[in-house]
Amino acid sequence: MIQELLMAAAGVAAAAAVYAGAAARVVKQYERGVVFRFGRLRNDIRSPGFTMIVPVVDRLHKVNMQIVTMPVPAQEGITRDNVTVRVDAVVYFKVIDAADALVRVEDYKFAVSQMAQTSLRSIIGKSDLDDLLSNREKLNQGLELMLDSPAMGWGVAIDRVEIKDVSLPETMKRSMARQAEADRERRARVINADAELQASKKLAEAAGVMSDQPAALQLRLLQTVMAVSAEKNSTLVLPIPVELLRFLERATPGGPGEVEAAAEEAPVAPVAPLSEAYLKGRAAAEEAVEDLTGPSVEPTPRETGA
Repeated sequence: MIQELLMAAAGVAAAAAVYAGAAARVVKQYERGVVFRFGRLRNDIRSPGFTMIVPVVDRLHKVNMQIVTMPVPAQEGITRDNVTVRVDAVVYFKVIDAADALVRVEDYKFAVSQMAQTSLRSIIGKSDLDDLLSNREKLNQGLELMLDSPAMGWGVAIDRVEIKDVSLPETMKRSMARQAEADRERRARVINADAELQASKKLAEAAGVMSDQPAALQLRLLQTVMAVSAEKNSTLVLPIPVELLRFLERATPGGPGEVEAAAEEAPVAPVAPLSEAYLKGRAAAEEAVEDLTGPSVEPTPRETGA
């Protein structure tokens, strides 16, 4: 009798152990448990930790509550200004209602992915190329609103949406590069012209100062010589302005300028008239020279024979 009782107790214990093993469940910290009894949803959502269900009768489904990072495949479309682009994005979302995520939609991840692709193509068609390239924050917010409205009914909340990359055709890239280069060149020319204008004004002021003080030109020339000679050059070609030569000519005592001026200012001595004896002697000398040389005799031509 006692042996039969012990065997019955052992059988009950074994059955209880099997039941406990079949009914025991562990829900992790980042999960929530949704129980279906005979296919009907139970209102009590199982929190993280150890929990029990009725074997064969209940079915426990665990739903991940972590933020899911889902890349959106690149979508090709035409912008509002008729430019073909290829845009890809990434969506961050999480489940906020485990029961709705299981009951209201068959596969909430696939649903969010398809909705993100459709919304991204819609955003491309409504935006200009400049907005896609420079105003992405506004587009991200608009894309997030487009996804968040239907996702709330599925128990899913969109955390954020970001456009990753915008791919342009090669022809458009070259056109934009030429546009940027032309804009840079225009700015460079404007800056250069402004610099030339300012430099011309300063040079005009410097010329006015040098005209009042001629020694400033010599000092500037000496500064130029010092700047060029500092480079250890073996040959130095230095143009000398004419104004500097004139200044040095005026500043040097006893120079050619002063000599010419003195020669012009010196009085001219009067020339004495020639005497009659000098004139008679000169005429007699000229007659004697004619007598010695005699008249010139031209040779007679030879007679040719008959």
